[in-house]
Amino acid sequence: MSEQERNNSIFAVKTTGGQERTVATFVASRAEQQKKPIYSILALDTWKGYILLESANSQAVDESVQGFKHVRSKIPGMMQYSDIEKYLVTKSMVAQLDEGDTVEVVAGPFKTMRATITRVEKEKQEITVTLIDTAFALPITISASYVKVVAKAKPAPSPS
Repeated sequence: MSEQERNNSIFAVKTTGGQERTVATFVASRAEQQKKPIYSILALDTWKGYILLESANSQAVDESVQGFKHVRSKIPGMMQYSDIEKYLVTKSMVAQLDEGDTVEVVAGPFKTMRATITRVEKEKQEITVTLIDTAFALPITISASYVKVVAKAKPAPSPS
């Protein structure tokens, strides 16, 4: 971690709900025009009414958000990187899936049906499943984000 990264702080700004991306775009263009030391702006879908700004100081954030109608206030104090780290790194759903796992389809035309995974394509973020409790085995390929794991596959016994 460089010296500059250690001195940066994360500040939260309260916005009108649903206007997070508008505020983030506005602040980014104003900071660029005025050459303010704002290094990154984060508008999370899971945090309605807030954006996060990484800056060297609080004054730069205050000046960048000042006067915009969708900005409500700057939250006093700073946030720690550890507070937002879990929102920055998302685990791929396909990384948690293995062949033989039993899953429930949670989206799409096969919603609520259970299936067994027959193939996992990590590069495409897709899986091929065979539906359980159907008249015939029909393999279908769906997005890995459309399923949740019901039961993990039991590991094969190792030959002794």
